[in-house]
Amino acid sequence: MSESHKELDLLRQKFVGQRVGPYYAWNKVSRTQVWQWCAAMGETNPNYLQKSDAVAPPTMLQSWTFRDVHGNYAPDSTDKNTYEVLGELDSLGYVGSVAVSYDQSYHRYLKEGDHVHSFSTIKDISDLKSTGLGEGCFVTEFAEYFDHDDQLCGDATITYLKYKPQQSSKTNRSETAPLKKVGRISPVENHDSKHFWQGLRDGKLLIQECSECQTKRHPPQPMCETCQSLEWQTIESNCFGTIYSYTAIHYPEIPPFDYPNVIVLVDLDEGVRIAAQLEGTQPEKIEIGDRVQAHIKEVQDGLALPIFKVTAK
Repeated sequence: MSESHKELDLLRQKFVGQRVGPYYAWNKVSRTQVWQWCAAMGETNPNYLQKSDAVAPPTMLQSWTFRDVHGNYAPDSTDKNTYEVLGELDSLGYVGSVAVSYDQSYHRYLKEGDHVHSFSTIKDISDLKSTGLGEGCFVTEFAEYFDHDDQLCGDATITYLKYKPQQSSKTNRSETAPLKKVGRISPVENHDSKHFWQGLRDGKLLIQECSECQTKRHPPQPMCETCQSLEWQTIESNCFGTIYSYTAIHYPEIPPFDYPNVIVLVDLDEGVRIAAQLEGTQPEKIEIGDRVQAHIKEVQDGLALPIFKVTAK
């Protein structure tokens, strides 16, 4: 048995099956927090916002027991680090980290006044795998979420890939060889979306428009959310819009992207919102509301994408 396999066996013995918690929410479920979430997500469902017995969106599940901006858990939470295993893998050289999958199950809606707490269990650490990013292993976590009466309201299974990047082992970034470029994952093109990807190859940013009520939509989908019509056509965007939100990814550096990798949510002039990369502007100079323009760019053979740039302010 190799040394690497022995090290993973020791980690399994130490972490797999160990249930850690509880981690408490800083605040009870409230209409204020639900409103903030819905406003950020563009969610308008009256079940979350208007009814007297409004409930919280199920997809908020993980957010209730997050740490605060200083990295602190709420009072009475355990002081154990649920991600200790990831730190130990870092110390063994598996410093790359990618979230592979995140599957949630909801057992009941959370309502105003519920006080959530959670537990975390490392379910599995896989054998070593060879991946396009480097040699590594998959770590699977199982999280459980309970209300103040200890009733299960949801759970989640999260899998991470921890890997050794295919580069020099030196820690000095100025001396580290650049990551080898690899190709992007090709999108799935089906009956509902192939027009969008073909349009980009033809140099056009196409938007679906309902043939019945003229509601525009993105991303592509088979049915109009407004009138449920299955009939649609496309219009060509002028490629101009306004930044609604953005995020700047600095680490981990994953091929084939350049860093910092800025992803923007753009409100196109035609009335739909699209996520894409932003180039040519450092994150600290970006402002919400900046005007941007998309340039259709072939990023690899057979794959073209809209890449945004900030227009003159």
